[in-house]
Amino acid sequence: YAHDAQSGRVDPNRMTGYYDFPAKPLDMDGVLKTLAHTQEVRTYLESRHPQNAEYQALRVELEALQASEENEIVVDPKLLLKPGESSPELPKVLTLIARNLDDEMGGDYGEVLARLGKSELYDPELVPVIKAVQKRAGMKGDGVIGPRTVASLAGTSKADKITKVEVALEELRWLPSDLGSPRVFINQPAFTAAYIDNGEEKLKTRAVVGKVTNQTAFFYDQIEQVDFHPYWGVPQSIIVNEMLPRLRNDPGYLDRAGYEVTDSSGRRVPSSAVNWGAYGANIPYSVRQQPSEANALGELKILFPNKHAIYMHDTPQKSFFERDMRALSHGCVRLQDPRGMAAAVLGTSVDYIAEKLKHGHSTEKVTRTIPVYVAYFTAWPDMSGNVEYFNDVYDRDTRLMQALDATEAVRSPAS
Repeated sequence: YAHDAQSGRVDPNRMTGYYDFPAKPLDMDGVLKTLAHTQEVRTYLESRHPQNAEYQALRVELEALQASEENEIVVDPKLLLKPGESSPELPKVLTLIARNLDDEMGGDYGEVLARLGKSELYDPELVPVIKAVQKRAGMKGDGVIGPRTVASLAGTSKADKITKVEVALEELRWLPSDLGSPRVFINQPAFTAAYIDNGEEKLKTRAVVGKVTNQTAFFYDQIEQVDFHPYWGVPQSIIVNEMLPRLRNDPGYLDRAGYEVTDSSGRRVPSSAVNWGAYGANIPYSVRQQPSEANALGELKILFPNKHAIYMHDTPQKSFFERDMRALSHGCVRLQDPRGMAAAVLGTSVDYIAEKLKHGHSTEKVTRTIPVYVAYFTAWPDMSGNVEYFNDVYDRDTRLMQALDATEAVRSPAS
């Protein structure tokens, strides 16, 4: 019990390469000696759990959920329905919309809902209804009924919430009991990054994380420096998979686009002088993009060196932040407010950051200890302790629950 409370019931690093956590040693002999000599067994075992407000809020939420009633109407949270397609879930969605019609929505769409409310076919006449519901919920309004639309109407089912909270509690045991202050907390399913100090969320900004095929890892580290007007060292995977096909037909395009090419000895060579057609997966050249407005990292990056080559950075692709689903990068974390985050970790002002950016490429070390959590929680409390729920964008909760069930089965006595 003491081990599970402190470190979790499963070893995350054995599940997937996307989990990367240091071991949390536990002196088992010391635990047994303490238990043998204390009258406060329950208090001691409770002390092995994470001692932070987030863990406590999740435990309170779990108790409340277990005592609550299930939603009256439960819609498949993974529903994905486009116009012209059919689903038995659609009448449930339409019933929920009809229940919550205000005068304006009722006047515009009451008749079509009354006529088609029992339909399993997503008729084109229903598309304006769905778009209006999505826009009212702060979404883009594309007419596709997906997980976010379902969640805005039906909420998350009791069973799904319980699963998300149980998963979150397990994941929190992988992290330090004291999360530290100040700290940076990136929650991938929420697509946000926050700077937290003395129990206050001083900054919260939208973020873009890795797409499903280039997932962002779940780990924690320590912020070390901010690079202004950074160079971008292009990963070999991007050179091979995205640049090489074009370079075979247009070998000089890197020269024109502001990239530098160096050979294995570090010598600069023109891109146009390389016979790119001679190479496949192993390219003996490095490519980096010079600082510019078009640079993939934008005007700054915030580094916490790690084996996953993940960091926070600006981006010229600002439109991505307007999307609801922001798993769109190659794995790094793009920030909507990179200047605000840089000012926070450097303990300075946004005006100072703006001044630094006037003077070209430079680097500034972070002088304080600031842990950064590149985290993955589909249930997470806000600063008031209210638990919010998010879509399992990488489908990691499912695999973790399977691992927890397998652990339980192995430990259970044979019947």
